[in-house]
Amino acid sequence: MGTGLSHFRGFVAESFRDEGRDEGRVEGRVEGRAEDIIRILAVRGVPVPDEARRRITACKDLAVLDVWFERAVTATTTDAVLAES
Repeated sequence: MGTGLSHFRGFVAESFRDEGRDEGRVEGRVEGRAEDIIRILAVRGVPVPDEARRRITACKDLAVLDVWFERAVTATTTDAVLAES
């Protein structure tokens, strides 16, 4: 005799899949933005020391990465990019 919970289980499983998919998208955007910052600095000839590279790639806050990205367009040093607001 069935418990009648199969629909509920399917709903819960689907919500977990959706949540995981959303988290994956955000993680992908964060990783991509960090790579963009490093690349734009490299293309512009701005040295990216190992410590700065680690700080950029370790950052998981997309809003902070967006600020750093905008700064990377004109900054002449990584210190200027990573400076506290």
